[in-house]
This record gives sequence, structure tokens and C-alpha cells, in this order.
Amino acid sequence: MSNTKINKSEANWKEELSDEQYRILRKKGTEMPHSGTYNLHFENGTYCCAGCNEPLFESDKKFDAHCGWPSFDASIKGKVDYISDKTIGMIRTEIVCNSCGGHLGHVFNDGPTETGTRYCVNSVSLKFQDR
Repeated sequence: MSNTKINKSEANWKEELSDEQYRILRKKGTEMPHSGTYNLHFENGTYCCAGCNEPLFESDKKFDAHCGWPSFDASIKGKVDYISDKTIGMIRTEIVCNSCGGHLGHVFNDGPTETGTRYCVNSVSLKFQDR
């Protein structure tokens, strides 16, 4: 996959995604903690965007942050965009797929690994590809 921007209408997205994928990827929702398929998933492979299949995170960057969502300490370079988010009375950094703009979650500077970064991602925003 390349960094080609995908531009679809909301009607197209609604038709292609499940209701929950649409709510999270397109409407910036959040899944309930500890409910996602990939929260405690530690297989070897690549986590891709559920909206467009763009590779976003490698499994060797995943760790258990005990926060209830899949956590990574780095994304694949150039695959994630960062947006200032002030929606809940605090300043956070939203992460979105660079290709389709799908909402993934947020990134925090409290990670326990050497990067000091914790990408907190909704499982619904991801698809997994085995190696």
C-alpha cells in the first residue's frame, strides 16, 4: 500500500463499514475498554487500518499498557497523522490513518518503553495481517 489519500463520501464509508467501525473510524468514537479483539492480542504481523487496509503498526511495537486498548510504542513511519484534540476539556493528540483519515485513537507521552510513547488504539479501527 502507498500513502495515496483515499477520499470517499460519508455514504460510501457507511455502506462499506460496519456500524461500529463507522462510529469509531468516521465519527471519532471510542470502544469500551477491555472489549476489543486486539487488546490482548500478541501474534506476529501487522496491524492495518480497518477502513483502507493501510499498514499502521508492527506487532513488535505492541505492548500491554493495562489501559484496556491495544497499545503501541511507535507507528510505521508516515502512516499516522496527528491532530490536536480539545474535545473533552483537555488537550490530547488524536491519531488518524494518513491514507483515509480514519480515527484510530490517541497518542500519549506516558509509554513505559524507550520511546516514551503510547499509541492507544481502538481495536475496531484495526485489521490484523499475520506474518
